[in-house]
Amino acid sequence: MHIFEGFLPSPWWQIWFAVSIPVIIYGMYQMNKLVSERREVVPLLAVAGAFIFVLSSLKLPSAVTMSSSHPTGTGMAAILFGPAITSVLGVIVLLYQSLFLAHGGLTTLGANTASMAIIGPVVAYVFYRSASKAGMNFYLNIFLATALADLATYVITSVQLALAFPSEVGGVYASFTKFALIFAVTQIPLAAVEGALTALIMKYVVQIKSEVLVDLNVLSSAAVTKIKEAME
Repeated sequence: MHIFEGFLPSPWWQIWFAVSIPVIIYGMYQMNKLVSERREVVPLLAVAGAFIFVLSSLKLPSAVTMSSSHPTGTGMAAILFGPAITSVLGVIVLLYQSLFLAHGGLTTLGANTASMAIIGPVVAYVFYRSASKAGMNFYLNIFLATALADLATYVITSVQLALAFPSEVGGVYASFTKFALIFAVTQIPLAAVEGALTALIMKYVVQIKSEVLVDLNVLSSAAVTKIKEAME
């Protein structure tokens, strides 16, 4: 997902900055509001940010796509805090990685933010909320939401690369298919692992900090009680 520095030509890297910046600004407002009103969530916010950093640093470089495959870690933050706040955590991680770890780059920061820190989290959040209303099992919901966020990130990265580098034969669609198939080899199993890991972490959070999940409207009190009873 980390598109390398200087790889996207104009006007595409500028376009993705234009898409990402308004979301980041709104996310900063939402984060400031959350921290001001609920100081008790700060440790969980820090854990979510660290989770994104650790997972997204485990990259498998791809010379063909001039990008990389890795888990994203953004699904959990999106479920807990929503996609806007997750976008801020994501861009902080991506900026640090581009400056100190040579993951991604500054000119491609907008594109990487859009795919990993914005669109992926939106998919996780929408799926989780919709599946919760439909009565899906909590842990299956977490697994699918985070796995789909991971996969959505790479679908968008494939779109970004295809738009910037359309194939001479078949255009954008042919280019998208090529990039997506390359990513799929590593990303489908990585998404499954991330989904399982996130479900395990959320099980731990339910056990020790369920009141925070209720405060954040991730789970209702009745749902927490039902989940805990099932654990016994």
